[in-house]
Amino acid sequence: MANEEDDPIIQEIDVFLARSLLEKLYLFQYPIRPASMTYDDVTHLSAKIKPKQQKVELEMAIDTLNPNYCRSKGEQIALNVDGTCTDETSTYSSKLMDKQTFCSSQAASNVSRYAAAVYKKGELHLTPLHGILQLRPSFTYLDKADAKHREREAANEGGDSSQDEAEDDVKQITVRFSRPESEQARQRRVQSYEFLQKRQAEEHWVHLHYYGLKDSRSEHERQYLFSQGHGLAENTELIKSPSEYLMMLMPPSIEEENDKPMAPSNVLSMAQLRTLPLADQIKILMKNVKVMPFANLMSLLGSGTDPTAVLRCVQQVALLVQGNWVVKSDVLYPKDTSSPHSGVPAEVLCRGRDFVMWKFTQDRWVVRKEVAAVTKLCPEDVKDFLEHMSVARINKGWEFMLPYDEDFVKKHPDIVQRQQMLWMGIQAKLEKVYNLLKEHLTPKKPEAQSAHPLLVSGEQRVNMAKAKVKQNYGQLEKELQKQKAEMKSKDTRMDIPNIRIKEEPVSEEEPMETSAHSEGLNNGLVNGLHPAQGSMDPVNGHLPGACVDRVAQELKAFVSSTFKKQFVLTLSELKRLFNLHLASLPPGHTLFSGISDKMLQDMVLDTGCKQILVPFPPQTAASPDELKVYALWEAGDTYDQHRQVLLEIFSKNYRVRRNVIQNQLSQECGEDLNKQEVDRVLKVSFCSLW
Repeated sequence: MANEEDDPIIQEIDVFLARSLLEKLYLFQYPIRPASMTYDDVTHLSAKIKPKQQKVELEMAIDTLNPNYCRSKGEQIALNVDGTCTDETSTYSSKLMDKQTFCSSQAASNVSRYAAAVYKKGELHLTPLHGILQLRPSFTYLDKADAKHREREAANEGGDSSQDEAEDDVKQITVRFSRPESEQARQRRVQSYEFLQKRQAEEHWVHLHYYGLKDSRSEHERQYLFSQGHGLAENTELIKSPSEYLMMLMPPSIEEENDKPMAPSNVLSMAQLRTLPLADQIKILMKNVKVMPFANLMSLLGSGTDPTAVLRCVQQVALLVQGNWVVKSDVLYPKDTSSPHSGVPAEVLCRGRDFVMWKFTQDRWVVRKEVAAVTKLCPEDVKDFLEHMSVARINKGWEFMLPYDEDFVKKHPDIVQRQQMLWMGIQAKLEKVYNLLKEHLTPKKPEAQSAHPLLVSGEQRVNMAKAKVKQNYGQLEKELQKQKAEMKSKDTRMDIPNIRIKEEPVSEEEPMETSAHSEGLNNGLVNGLHPAQGSMDPVNGHLPGACVDRVAQELKAFVSSTFKKQFVLTLSELKRLFNLHLASLPPGHTLFSGISDKMLQDMVLDTGCKQILVPFPPQTAASPDELKVYALWEAGDTYDQHRQVLLEIFSKNYRVRRNVIQNQLSQECGEDLNKQEVDRVLKVSFCSLW
């Protein structure tokens, strides 16, 4: 209070906000000049501006009559820039440096806190500034002088050389055609310094007129610095509380906020993470951790998170390997990216990493050389794959990073079964891409880990393996006999006349991979599911009578819809599509009861399809399932007759020339088909093999 009494208010000034020159008013800061000289005395020859860049260039006349002006130096500069001849393009037409160019640069990036003030008759009028530009001398004329000098030197050298030497300087020109520019390359080009410079150079100059301080036009424009209306309606910005008014005058600096230390782009605090949607949280966690048990994932997401929702989201970004979740390859390697080591595209990297993940579903150990031999990728890429999910052990290979999670497998058998179906589909793709051999497909039996490993000879290993096979065979035989006895006892107690059980010989065909029986015989580890934990409704290929009709109906519906979309399929391709169909079904579906190859082939024939006995060469490398070709004989469309003719042709020879097909179709169908129509018939009939 004492300080306020010592400093009393002696005058109150009304403040007005002028809007007439809003976003049009610039402040120019000129170089230091003598105090006795005013810029009103300087002759402004020209001025121009680029509004988008806020760039200004001014040309001012130099007083050549001033005693401080060095005339000889001015003549030398003009001679260096323009040479001896003078024309319209000359910079200095008077053969004397009689003008100077000033070029602007922005003094401040944020000018919202600055305004021009005019005080008149007890009123203060403020006009916000749109830009503050500092004008500095431009020395581009020196660049022009250097260019002239180089041209003269080149002309002198060219004049001395003979015509023969000029002919010897002919160089070969290589013509190259540019490839289509990708979106990523276009973005890099747009953000480059060269492109920005080109864009700035393309903006046209707007020429300005300079009016002196005492000019009538300047006086007229100066009136716009005053507020045109003093009513409160036009100055509502100034009707604020003292604190709000102070905040408007001195807003918090954006630059200060930007100066705060930023965390790395790949670091996210848990508080920030939990503000994101659940799916994004899981994706970020899996992308950073790469391998994680489900219990750890739930602990990171915080209490109160629904486990069912987490399971639904984690299956979108990860796959189950030995009971643990491993991030998917396409999450780590998005589309249109490449390897930092070899430049290999993301699609090839994803296939290679999927192969490594699939190998870990078969065994806890993976050999790096084996992966490199199959995937044909560079050692650095293979090492990255292995480091994501395993640990190197000396003289042993790479061991999976986490132990087998039995708790998760026991609690969520439906998830495990669904993931197993997905892995079977991935395995089918890998077999086609890498032409995997049986030694790659057969899972290795887990060896007992002991503190003191013993050296065992090859003959002893063979004898041990034979004894183990006999032991396992005896146990399986006992279990089979026991199950048959139970089934017979149930049949004697049940008196239902409409039960039909389809008998199939066990040894005639191998069961498809959709049956978990074949996995149970391996004593191995398939996608983290132990054989004893697989749900097996059928026994030795026999289904309960009440389920036979439902299974047959579901299987027939799948086969019919598949052959209506793709009229010709090999057994291998049909099994792959069936595995993908199983993966899309809910847990506990009737088709999970086990479908053998023979059941599938019988159903194909029952739906009106025929087996086409294509005479493949005996030295073919195709598998037996790829040699079995089935085709829908009558689909009810306009191409039925053409398709039947084509199938008859390919039943006699596996390779036929196009002109032979065209002639045969014309003879059998009575139509004159051209090349395009024949291609259309082939594409429609053999779309899956095209």
